[in-house]
Amino acid sequence: MKHSAGFSYVEVLIASVIVVVAIIPGVDALRSGLQSTQAHVVLAQDHFHIASRLEDILAFPFSALDAEALAVGNPAVPITFSDAPGTARRRLIYLARYDGDNADSDGDRFTGGDDGLLWIRIEVENSSSAIESLTSR
Repeated sequence: MKHSAGFSYVEVLIASVIVVVAIIPGVDALRSGLQSTQAHVVLAQDHFHIASRLEDILAFPFSALDAEALAVGNPAVPITFSDAPGTARRRLIYLARYDGDNADSDGDRFTGGDDGLLWIRIEVENSSSAIESLTSR
């Protein structure tokens, strides 16, 4: 009895179909992975963009920051240190006196602000990227 060596045409065809069907989910997984990488790049760029601005703000004398917080008077209003409107990846900066000890017992961190404690928030406009920090005298 003679055995044939190699694969038949039908076996090669079935193997090719199996490989093609298996490749489709793999390509989809790679595509979503590449899209995630792009999203991470944007988030990382935003993080460093606002972190550098936070360092700039913290370099100001505390008295200048405190005066700005008192002038604005509302933690929901961006201060004048924010980037100009129309700037790409505009950074909005919020500043307020901070109630660290909650001495007034109202649970609001912006009423009864402690002397010598400021809250700073920097965010990229129309983005979820933000950093909050406290600074003291």
